[in-house]
Amino acid sequence: MATTNILQKLDRVTDPLVSGTVGSTVTTLNRSQSEIFLAGSAITAGQWVAFDVTQTGADRVLFVVPAALTALGNALTVGVARAAQATVGGKVEVVISGLAPVAAVNAGVAAAGVPLAVVAVTGEAAANVAANIAQPCGVSLAASVAGFAPVWVLKSF
Repeated sequence: MATTNILQKLDRVTDPLVSGTVGSTVTTLNRSQSEIFLAGSAITAGQWVAFDVTQTGADRVLFVVPAALTALGNALTVGVARAAQATVGGKVEVVISGLAPVAAVNAGVAAAGVPLAVVAVTGEAAANVAANIAQPCGVSLAASVAGFAPVWVLKSF
């Protein structure tokens, strides 16, 4: 189940489709780490997910569900689902650390650098506040647009 986050490529690339551009693609150097979990319920792409504590034994940390809203921050938040998984028990890839290019982020997050926590809507992160007892689950890398933003997932797993 464990993956590594080995740095595989450090150069910048030129986009052959856009004349004169130089930059990195999402897969060039994003320093992300992902893990495969099993879905405890339907999950949509970009949702923040948390351990499914309705399971028993070690399955509590094998299954994930959309992170439930918790008034003071959801301490069970693991990361961001890369793709949707409608089948209970189906495999879901989750970014547990690093860049998640598309994550559910509350429209109130209007800038980069905002610490995030799941505090208002299931599966969606909002601005973390000092009163939250759970640590932030990520940091916005841009303002939320249509309920999504690129984020840096803070490793907690």
